[in-house]
Amino acid sequence: MSSSSTAPGSGPVPDAGPLSLCAREPHVPADRLVAEMVPPPRFDSVRFATYIPDPNQPSQTEAVRVLEGFAAGLGAPQASGTGRRGLFGFGRAKAPKAPAGPRGVYLDGGYGVGKTHLLASLWHAAPAEPSRKAFGTFVELTNLVGALGFQQTVRTLSGHSLLCIDEFELDDPGDTVLVSTLLGKLVEAGVALAATSNTLPGKLGEGRFAAADFLREIQGLSAHFRTLRIDGEDYRHRGLPEAPAPFSDEEVMKTAFATEDASLDDFPSLLEHLAKVHPSRYGALTDGVRAVCLTGVRPVPDQSTALRLVVLADRLYDREVPVLASGLPFDRLFSEEMLNGGYRKKYFRAISRLTALARDAKGLVGA
Repeated sequence: MSSSSTAPGSGPVPDAGPLSLCAREPHVPADRLVAEMVPPPRFDSVRFATYIPDPNQPSQTEAVRVLEGFAAGLGAPQASGTGRRGLFGFGRAKAPKAPAGPRGVYLDGGYGVGKTHLLASLWHAAPAEPSRKAFGTFVELTNLVGALGFQQTVRTLSGHSLLCIDEFELDDPGDTVLVSTLLGKLVEAGVALAATSNTLPGKLGEGRFAAADFLREIQGLSAHFRTLRIDGEDYRHRGLPEAPAPFSDEEVMKTAFATEDASLDDFPSLLEHLAKVHPSRYGALTDGVRAVCLTGVRPVPDQSTALRLVVLADRLYDREVPVLASGLPFDRLFSEEMLNGGYRKKYFRAISRLTALARDAKGLVGA
């Protein structure tokens, strides 16, 4: 986009014009990809103590108690005879002793009961250096494998104490097998696991409880997981919130020029650019961006493009970056066929998150 220092409207003007996501092609070192596997900024400060259980739902209090014990247990020394030498096949090592209790925990519950809050709290409470514990969504984990390769991912994560996986995807059989195989290797290396999941398409309740699906999909790993069912009211699953009305192209452009570290891109061009950047780098794509301004939002043309947009929406939401747009409202991004298909939960999540970010952006207009 233009780098002119003169804005087309009034208001404070940065020294240069807005940034352009389309002009960025970040190359992210492997060590950064792993180092960034931490709870997103909106969960930086959550802890077990900040989780407020519903007094009418004893399973919530029980989940906190069990997870606190699970975290404390991660600090216990592993059984002797499990040296790294034997793990990689060099020399002979004693057979490892079976760990005391499951080395994995699965949080099973509906929307709005705080599963991600609890998962992030577990990560924070685990008695290990941040470099020895990882937190990411299922999509981020598959993207890591895509960027590093399977064997390198195994080697990189095998030295960790804990791996937390949020929103374990149950709607893509290929990726599910890939990640299940990866987790099997990590369990053999002594890595503790914690996960939440979405539900399979067409399941009654749309996200209420998915333990049976999860344990079936991970097959041989199920014995390693203790299931914690977290009951509670489904606060968020009450239909999609109405997306705010889009602004005009002129309003979006004025705001982009008047907002420090804002980006400005044509929506169709951005969708094309996302195809050139590996999804594992979408976080780096938004480095230093305080607001995303888009002109000409229109329906996403195909499923591959739609799934890339879902990943970008997740990264923007994690970083709390407001999104200001012209064109169609975000609740019209995906076709009815997409919203009724196997990936509909991802699309609903993207609409919900982009809608929230659009609401956050309203205060930028005319500021």
